[in-house]
Amino acid sequence: MPREGAGPDFIEALARGLEVIAAFEPGRPAMTLAEVAAATGLARPTARRILLTLGELGYVRAEGPGFALTPRVLDLGVAYVRSQGLWDIARPHMAALSAATGESCSVAQLDGSDIVYVARVAVPKIVALAVQIGTRFPALQTSLGKVLLAALDPAEVDAVLAEPTRSGLTPRWQPERTERDTVLREVRARGWALTDQQLALGIRSVAAPLRDGGGRVVGALNVNTHAAETSLDELLGDHLPLLLRAAGEISADFARLATVPHVTRTAAS
Repeated sequence: MPREGAGPDFIEALARGLEVIAAFEPGRPAMTLAEVAAATGLARPTARRILLTLGELGYVRAEGPGFALTPRVLDLGVAYVRSQGLWDIARPHMAALSAATGESCSVAQLDGSDIVYVARVAVPKIVALAVQIGTRFPALQTSLGKVLLAALDPAEVDAVLAEPTRSGLTPRWQPERTERDTVLREVRARGWALTDQQLALGIRSVAAPLRDGGGRVVGALNVNTHAAETSLDELLGDHLPLLLRAAGEISADFARLATVPHVTRTAAS
């Protein structure tokens, strides 16, 4: 039976397939058929058919008594990033920013109450934040998330933050609504955001918005540091100006890309 609230064009089988892929969360790289069925709420025969179909398509492989995702699943996320054109544009600027600061930098976008990392240039560190493409963090406690939330209307912020995080993390900073709104107003006014150990102990970062040609915020760029290595004075005095310049250059390039005519060529028959 179609799920409640779904329209007549809703494809239940596709939704179930995506739910099976999403069931392989951190800490569960391999799952038995029974575990997949329990995690998704599907009947075991249905879960089995979906897993076998995903296996035929190359997204799942048999591993011991169960199943595991294959690297081909990354193609689904990479297709999104490539379709936006943001990674190709941001990459050289991010590499230059990382080289200039000696720190890792990332681009993230908003998904519900979380940020999702869509691009990253990492610098090896003894103490580092475990981040890769697709990593989620609660938005409000990150500099990237503050920038993205500040770009929303207040009513949108309430609706977005009402959604439960899917990151599996409990951040250190848990502000009341009044404090939250004050912070986002400050971010909106100055055009950048700071997080100082609000997500996790030792993590300190600044972020700035990335905009398209119409001025709409399409992502956020940050420089991430460890509090034991980088003081607030260094982060704001040295790294922030470099970050703001890089964000401006990426935004300008993204705006220029949108003005370039795209011609689709078809093969001659």
